[in-house]
Amino acid sequence: MEGTLSAGRRGEQAAADYLSARGYRILDRNWRAGRYELDIVARRGDTIHFVEVKSRRRGSLTTPEEALTPAKFEALCRAARAWIAAHPCDLEISFDLAAVELAPEGCRVRHIPGAAAPRW
Repeated sequence: MEGTLSAGRRGEQAAADYLSARGYRILDRNWRAGRYELDIVARRGDTIHFVEVKSRRRGSLTTPEEALTPAKFEALCRAARAWIAAHPCDLEISFDLAAVELAPEGCRVRHIPGAAAPRW
């Protein structure tokens, strides 16, 4: 059975591949600012997408979507503010969720643009 860390990495890779195949340019992966981390920062057109990746094994009791809690979203906002401070830009911002279902035969990615509204 695959460990949690390995499953998380596999989910993040699947999400990055999914986004890249759909015209998103990956700017950063696993970007850190202190204790905060952004899973994927991508750009498509005039929008920067801060993508939180949540992975679950197929048949798990909870869905990946349920894992984006209010506390996790607050941490995501703080990390996004730090990223913007380090990479000044004048683009639109979107907080997205990549919900990844892991199975032995592969991964299924559901990308949800604008999954949460920014709280600046």
